Amino acid sequence: MQKVILVDENNKEIGTKEKIKAHRKGLLHRAFSIFVFNSKGELLLQQRSRNKYHSGGLWSNTVCSHPRIGESYNQAIHRRMKEEIGFDCELKKISEFIYRAELGNGLVENEHDTIFIGEYNGKIKPNSEEIMDYRWVSLSDLKEDVKNNSNNYSPWFKIILSKINFFEKYETKNSNNFNNR
Repeated sequence: MQKVILVDENNKEIGTKEKIKAHRKGLLHRAFSIFVFNSKGELLLQQRSRNKYHSGGLWSNTVCSHPRIGESYNQAIHRRMKEEIGFDCELKKISEFIYRAELGNGLVENEHDTIFIGEYNGKIKPNSEEIMDYRWVSLSDLKEDVKNNSNNYSPWFKIILSKINFFEKYETKNSNNFNNR
């Protein structure tokens, strides 16, 4: 039974709850979202496995999950990178915010989401229990596709795309150096 860390609006821990119960009750809990770019400025998207208990088959950011009880963000993000997408890379925290999204089937995401970015150009070995497909996409193509095919994307991913302004730095498909953008 997986548990999530319940938090207040300032991300201060106030308890724990079984993950599915937290999503049924819409309780605010700690989460993270990871966005990995390649050296061309393309974002790595994953298509969530249809076996996921929510949002199966939808496209989303590179990795997203929840820290475990007693686990730091740094431990959690690198653990989930390896578990979900099959590689790890340096990640940098760039933002955090609270969002709430109805997922259907009586489930609600109510998360204090911390956003991390990184760069990777190597081999990808996705976990088929987590991910059914993946692709690299330019942000301009992504924004166009989200506009035209919104139902193909996870609710939190669309919220992050609309809220986080760092993405403008990655608009150019032919950027030379991730660290200099």
